[in-house]
Amino acid sequence: MDVKLINPFLEAAINVLKTMAMVDAKPKAPYLKKERTAIGDVTGIIGITGQSEGSLSISFQKDCIITIVGNLFGSPPADLNDEVRDAVGELTNMICGDARRRLESQGIVLQAGTPTVVSGERHVIAHIVKGPVIAVPFSTPKGDFVVEIGLSK
Repeated sequence: MDVKLINPFLEAAINVLKTMAMVDAKPKAPYLKKERTAIGDVTGIIGITGQSEGSLSISFQKDCIITIVGNLFGSPPADLNDEVRDAVGELTNMICGDARRRLESQGIVLQAGTPTVVSGERHVIAHIVKGPVIAVPFSTPKGDFVVEIGLSK
């Protein structure tokens, strides 16, 4: 997978969380995702079509997304509730949109579907791609999240 397709999604995740939720996210070493079990407690996943096809997912640990949603809405939710799941879907959509704008400036046009949100311990993420899935973990002061990207031409 071409790094010029991956980096805009990582930059978008950092940008959206910083500007919308005042959360500083630091990327860690990327790796090839081989299993379908999510790293986090709640995941947003969105299908991508166009000049490349596949999917993007963002999996948040509970403490991380509780902090993000608290910053977005002014007070932290008590648990992983519908408000949190809605926020994960919207964040996934915003990050994908930001990345698509960045890619469009490079001449790569992509479309995205509607995000789906899955939660629960050891939930499964089924990426829509015929190739590898790259996972990039991020750390924040209040927990971690993982961006997974699977795109093929």
